[in-house]
Amino acid sequence: MSRDLLVQLCGIHSFVFAAIHLAFWKLFDWKRELSKIGLPTRAVTQILNLRLIYFFLGIGVLCFVFTRELHATPLGRALLVFMSLFWVGRTIEQFVFLRVNKPLVHVLTALFVIGAVLFASPMLPASP
Repeated sequence: MSRDLLVQLCGIHSFVFAAIHLAFWKLFDWKRELSKIGLPTRAVTQILNLRLIYFFLGIGVLCFVFTRELHATPLGRALLVFMSLFWVGRTIEQFVFLRVNKPLVHVLTALFVIGAVLFASPMLPASP
């Protein structure tokens, strides 16, 4: 698989997570659930979610606009390492903070691992 394609798959992965985060209000019934907590926690939760949506959309766009640069330049590779470590950290946090034995949680964990592998893969040595 070409490095360009791998970077573009990273972009698709990022867009998927932006869409998932856009759905949080409905998925988790935030209108009702967040009304049970104090205003600062409610606000911070929603603000952080909006910033994650912005972040994932930005990474997705970069993966398509600067495809080659992401795998062929030191700055691009640094961003790929950063994103791979982001997903490694998110995977670890899943086990620390969300100890739930449900299929959807396991699917999400797998998607986090896929993100870590996807963002690292353009930097692996090319196969002959």
